[in-house]
Parts: sequence; C-alpha cells; structure tokens
Amino acid sequence: MSSNTKTRLPLVFASALLLTCAWGASGAHADEQVRSEKVKFQDLNVETQEGVQALYGRIHAAARRVCSQSDPVLREAENACARTAEANAIEKVNLSQLTAYYKIKTKSGDHTQPLVAAR
Repeated sequence: MSSNTKTRLPLVFASALLLTCAWGASGAHADEQVRSEKVKFQDLNVETQEGVQALYGRIHAAARRVCSQSDPVLREAENACARTAEANAIEKVNLSQLTAYYKIKTKSGDHTQPLVAAR
C-alpha cells in the first residue's frame, strides 16, 4: 500500500468534521444550546501545504460561525468557544501536518489545550 493510499483511507471515513460548541462560560448544562457545523475536506489534498492551509481556514471559519454571538457581553465567551472548537476539531482530524500548522498559527495565542496527532 502506498503512502498516499494509507493517508487517504482515513480521510474517506472522515469526509466531514463536526464542530460543536456548548454555550455558557460555566460548564455545559443540559438546557444549553449546542450548535454544530460540518467541515468537508475530502476535496482537499492534505498532503500539501496548500491543502492543510485550506483545511485550517475552513475549520477556523466554521468555529467562528458556530460560536458567534450577537450580545456584546458574551464576546469573550465567543472567543473562548471558537478557540476550543477549533482545537477540538483539529485534534479530531488527527493529521500531523494540520496540527503542526495550527500550532504555528496560534503560537502567540493563549491556547492551553495540548494537541496530539499520531499517524
């Protein structure tokens, strides 16, 4: 089996990534609203830097949309939600190239969640 085939097989099964975010700064409760969005990436070649960048862009934009708030009081919670949703999504995809790119992009940010990608 070629290297490309080994990498592509998991992507067939992971053709869409689901981002979810529970609202509220104080832990999840059963009555809190949960929003989600699918991020499709089967059309991307994630073996290239361009593909990885495109996938990161899709995840980042989806996290922002899922976590958006119209109430200015909740802006800080919105930012924290988006950071968490993005980190969780990248961890679920489990591509070492994407994880490395994410770490570079967020190097200056306050991201305390460790990410591990293993292939």
